[in-house]
Amino acid sequence: MIEKILRSKVVVWTALVLPGLWPLWPILVAKDPSVTADPSKYVLHHWGFVACLVLAVVLSFSPLRVLWPKWGVAQALNRHRRLVGVAAFVYAALHLTTHLIYEGGFELAAIPATLTTALGKPFQLTGLIAFTILLVLAATSVNAAIPWLGGKLWKNIHRLAYVAAALAAYHQAAARKLFPMQVVWIFGPLVILEIARVWKSRRPAKPGA
Repeated sequence: MIEKILRSKVVVWTALVLPGLWPLWPILVAKDPSVTADPSKYVLHHWGFVACLVLAVVLSFSPLRVLWPKWGVAQALNRHRRLVGVAAFVYAALHLTTHLIYEGGFELAAIPATLTTALGKPFQLTGLIAFTILLVLAATSVNAAIPWLGGKLWKNIHRLAYVAAALAAYHQAAARKLFPMQVVWIFGPLVILEIARVWKSRRPAKPGA
């Protein structure tokens, strides 16, 4: 039953879109004073949080499949790797765009100055690098990119997603947009799954397997 639900693109699309729409509740419906006092800042931090969460989720698909290759849920999730990966980039782009507007307003001329300022702050620099990596991954997620780049190069490029995840974790923790423990809750399960995958891959094969 769960496998069938997870195979549905409608379900996956809904699961990806709803977290991004969450700020509408405290801003327009609940009118939480702690949020309405600076809604742009709340949206900025929220979309950064969702970008990290979606990135960690999509990176967990592969180790789940390796650890439990016959598990229907893992197989169903891996059907949507590209969609979820692109969603992580979209949320990162929304986060960056909101940051540029929050810092420099809607004037395009203010963007270079805002980016220059970001280069001088380690947590913002790591965020920009992580976004650049996600941009490259999203641009090369189309089927035509594999024969154009070659399978080996394409695979190596997409392994940079782990670098982006590490940079994003530092970016969030150093910016104090999330408590460090929340960063652990987002990326900790991914680290555990990756360690388990490496451990399984290095185990000697059983006779007759």
